[in-house]
Amino acid sequence: LISRDLRYWTARRESAELSVPEPGSNLVRFGMGVTLEGEDGRKVHWKIVGEDEADPAKGTISHVSPMALALFGKKIGEIAVVNGKEWEIVKLSDN
Repeated sequence: LISRDLRYWTARRESAELSVPEPGSNLVRFGMGVTLEGEDGRKVHWKIVGEDEADPAKGTISHVSPMALALFGKKIGEIAVVNGKEWEIVKLSDN
């Protein structure tokens, strides 16, 4: 089991690529921070990261999560719908 895990993490590390969002980008992309406002006026902030880095309790979500997939390619002011709930993009940041 330990050998298998070591092979997995070694392969992951060897194929890892640093992805930095383009400064000043106005589209939601991998690595960006996104502030959303729900229909009830509540705001949340998520940073879109890789699957291994995701920890929603700490404000990071996986790039393959339903929320991230609904946000990719959208701009400030646009709406993302996840599980029937609408979220407006109110701010983008590089963190």
